[in-house]
Amino acid sequence: MSLLAQLFLASGMAATTIGIHLAGLTLMLTLLRRHRSQRRRVNVHLHDGIGIVTAAFGLFVLHAIEIWAYAALYVVGGALRSLEEALYFSTSTYATIGYGDIVLAPGWRVLGAIEGANGVILLGWSTAFFVAVVSRIRLLEIEMEASPEGDQARGPA
Repeated sequence: MSLLAQLFLASGMAATTIGIHLAGLTLMLTLLRRHRSQRRRVNVHLHDGIGIVTAAFGLFVLHAIEIWAYAALYVVGGALRSLEEALYFSTSTYATIGYGDIVLAPGWRVLGAIEGANGVILLGWSTAFFVAVVSRIRLLEIEMEASPEGDQARGPA
């Protein structure tokens, strides 16, 4: 595959995975807002824990979808022989462990390298999202502790 074709394909995959990530994060925000609106003072920590675990699992699923998309491209394009090989390669490349210069033929190496850069960006975006979710939950806990209703919800000292 020519360098121009690799760049075009890699740009398309990066745009696709960014779109998947944006849609997934938007869906998770919607679900977390709904989850937060149903929050009760009785089981606040359990409720918050469920929100955090849901966000972590949602991020894992998003990255899995993106990795599978790259793996499918490698198999369909003939860059790798089997789905297992493509998934292993895609996962290690996406997570920037990478070994594309060893496994992929010269006509696919640039795509593999760009997948690694794409993975760094999307993993960083997910980390920022997760930190924001956890920080927001902690802020809500602090607000509840400071409010008069928070004192009543905890009961007598």
